[in-house]
Amino acid sequence: MDRSSEIREFLRTRRARITPEQAGLAPHAGPRRVPGLRREEVAQLAGVSVDYYIRLERGRAQGVSEAVLDAVARALHLDDTERAHLFDLTQPTTTARTRRKRPLAPQRVRPALYRALDALSVPAVVQGRRLDVLAANPLGYALFADFASRPHRDRNFARFVFLDQAALSLYTDWERVARDTVASLRLYAGRHADDPQLTELIGELSLHSDTFRRLWADHDVRAHTTGTKRLHHPLVGDLTLDYVVLAAEDDPEQSLAIYTPEPASPSAEALGILASWTTTSTTAAPAPEQTPQTQQTQSPPS
Repeated sequence: MDRSSEIREFLRTRRARITPEQAGLAPHAGPRRVPGLRREEVAQLAGVSVDYYIRLERGRAQGVSEAVLDAVARALHLDDTERAHLFDLTQPTTTARTRRKRPLAPQRVRPALYRALDALSVPAVVQGRRLDVLAANPLGYALFADFASRPHRDRNFARFVFLDQAALSLYTDWERVARDTVASLRLYAGRHADDPQLTELIGELSLHSDTFRRLWADHDVRAHTTGTKRLHHPLVGDLTLDYVVLAAEDDPEQSLAIYTPEPASPSAEALGILASWTTTSTTAAPAPEQTPQTQQTQSPPS
């Protein structure tokens, strides 16, 4: 992924969503050729020269100061996640640049986390880079998909959401899930633009899903730490589950997602039935790598 183009499109899409009135500027007389703010207006709001801002939006971010980035973030009404993404795009650290010259090391789940997964009585999934599914407890696999039986490259939530038809019927609000999935991938891409596995994943999803291509072009970013999933499970029907995402202390790019129902709710009853049907022989550790299989490539409808 080209970092300059990522900076350009991120800033362009951010200013396109803000009107002069929202930014506190006087309404412009006559028609406007572009939606949202002009580059000149962003420069005015940020207190920098027009030429300076134009160079930044063209991706020429070398030497840009944190003060300028903060001013641009305020002018564009960026939230904390978007601001962090802008810094990731424009000021990659020396360590990150060095690391990207070689493949990222495979992520490992610590034995203590496996034990924690097995001890939980609710669905739980360990996610890694690129939304890879690193592990889950039996109820986590039963709720979403048996990722442990899939080839390693297919143990990925983004591939599941966009390339597996089962996801369409599982997620009641599939479009929102799809948008959140893309926004999470965008956030990761800001930190690891040169990750070859990310490039492969984005290329595959872009090739096979019109919806993914449309959402990817929006350049939205979002960090998900809490929320609600509404599911229609093929075995137990409708489920409404709250989730919380906890980062692993020893690996900030590894997190534990835990899904819980409201006590004594129909979802709690349905989840209990699913748990009773889940075979006790399933373990939290992923299965050995399978022989590559032909992956389903039909895209969910846009």
